[in-house]
Amino acid sequence: MLRGDEFLSSPPRKAVRFGGTLPDILLKYGQGDTTDYELLKHQLSDPDIKDAQIINWLHEFRASVTYLTKDFDQLVSLLLKLPWLRRSREVVEEYLGFLGNLVSAQTVHLRPCLRMIVSQFVPPRITIREEDVDISDSDDDDENLSENFNTCHRALQTVVRYVPSTLQFLMPILVESFPFINKSERTLECYVHNLLRVTVYLPTLRLQILELIVEKLLKLDVSTPQQDIEDAEEAANNSDSVEKSAEEGLFDMEEDEERKGNKVVSSSSERMAHPLAERLDILMTILFSYIKDVCHVDGKLDISKTKDLYRDLVSVFDKLILPTHASCHVQYFMFYICSFKLGFAEAFLDHLWKKLHDPNNPSVIRQTAGSYIGSFLARAKFIPVVTVKACLDLLVNWMHKYIDNQDTGANAYCDVALHGPFYSTCQAAFYTLIFRHKQLLDGNLRKGLSYLQSLNFERIVMCQLNPLKICIPSVVNLFAAITRKYQLVFCYTIIERNNRQFIPVVRSGTGGDLVQTCTNPLDSFFPFDPYVLKRSKKIIDPFYQFWEELSAEDLENLKKPIKRGTSEDEDDDFLKGETPQNDGVVEIAPNSYESNTRSPVSSIGSPPDCYVQYPQ
Repeated sequence: MLRGDEFLSSPPRKAVRFGGTLPDILLKYGQGDTTDYELLKHQLSDPDIKDAQIINWLHEFRASVTYLTKDFDQLVSLLLKLPWLRRSREVVEEYLGFLGNLVSAQTVHLRPCLRMIVSQFVPPRITIREEDVDISDSDDDDENLSENFNTCHRALQTVVRYVPSTLQFLMPILVESFPFINKSERTLECYVHNLLRVTVYLPTLRLQILELIVEKLLKLDVSTPQQDIEDAEEAANNSDSVEKSAEEGLFDMEEDEERKGNKVVSSSSERMAHPLAERLDILMTILFSYIKDVCHVDGKLDISKTKDLYRDLVSVFDKLILPTHASCHVQYFMFYICSFKLGFAEAFLDHLWKKLHDPNNPSVIRQTAGSYIGSFLARAKFIPVVTVKACLDLLVNWMHKYIDNQDTGANAYCDVALHGPFYSTCQAAFYTLIFRHKQLLDGNLRKGLSYLQSLNFERIVMCQLNPLKICIPSVVNLFAAITRKYQLVFCYTIIERNNRQFIPVVRSGTGGDLVQTCTNPLDSFFPFDPYVLKRSKKIIDPFYQFWEELSAEDLENLKKPIKRGTSEDEDDDFLKGETPQNDGVVEIAPNSYESNTRSPVSSIGSPPDCYVQYPQ
């Protein structure tokens, strides 16, 4: 009980009312008397409205939802703009009750309700104006942000419970509400995180939501070429070095300041210098975390859940990733889920193989599938040698059958347009051999050499289709060096003949004629080239096969052929070398070329060419 003085000093619980009850006000409005209706709208739009007023109004509206037809959509719009999320628990509960009553009685307001809820999936915007100029796209550091998001998801679940047909209206709203990529990292992070949360309690929307997220990630990915990312990082490192040297000159005697400075450098080292790469890095980390959380229950892999998610991700891969040329990072969601269990990696390889050898698929899709097979076999540390052999057998046997059908016919000549999938398959096999040859020969050299000889690379290299002329030069050079060392095939005569036949392309430009050489007629790329986004890279690196640095001795050894019939006891040091390790420094490795342009020393740890000198 309140004492007398407390009662007099306390504000009234009831809001100031105008006219009669809510139904009376709405009926009067229908009859043309808008005075009380306008006063009602004014109260609801008052920025200083109190919790008690909101609760009283919501209570009345809950009892009168049958009156809130389409004629009162302006009034409903004001109700949906009420600042209910950042109010007391009583306001939140009353508002959730109101939403449930409204959508169940008046489905005409379903879309506005959904838009209101989805609009809360990002932090509120703070408006900052300086000299009449709006400079804001900063986000509110609200301590209750996580709780507010939880409440939003409760609201969405409430609406779905009352109106089961909500799902068909929700997805278009999720699409149109996706923030632009130039919004702040925090805005994008929160929206993607909340989209993925929706898939947990609305699993029928998971595939569509994953497609939406991957589509947006792809736009970020192709907008940030790896060369641009590396240039930005190099510029930032140079800038940091200059600043650091200046600071050291100023504060050599102040150890505390120096330690503080080091701490700042450490915390900022996680950030990508390129702003779009920074956004992509954050969002890829969220996607990887989601995949891990869905597939693991109490820290253990749940095979059933993983299979379901794998199917959805493969569907997204086929629809969006496979037709997209030269994306650098987004495709790694398949790499990551396949790392959980060998069965998923083998299923993915089988899926790519079916894409590659199916003549009904477009040639560009078949070629891209070949690039994925080669890159996946070379880079996935979790794929054992037995699987590599099985895949090489499939690829090589298909190539031999292709040669049987084409090598003596009217099309038995080197032409990318005619034989694109064949050349892509050759490059995949060559690339796999470059990365995996030590493992294929490990343990039993005689048996390993016998296996490699059984693949009959000599027939493939010598055929009329001339794959060495089409494959990327860096792949051709390393493949030639390795196959010569083990006397599998001597490629240099063909390479020299191809070089003599090669005609440079002359292009005219404003700066005069430019002679360019087409080093990548297949326009191919290695989709699992080194991953460079700093945060999400930590998730991928433990499963990733880096190329080990080739020392001068290794390069020299590549020139020394191994005599056929060499026993295991006579293996030289090169053969006994370790296989590529995860922590190896990548210095010389085959990598993707940009078509018809430069030969960039761009891919981190993967300069474009390793030229082993031709034997004289």
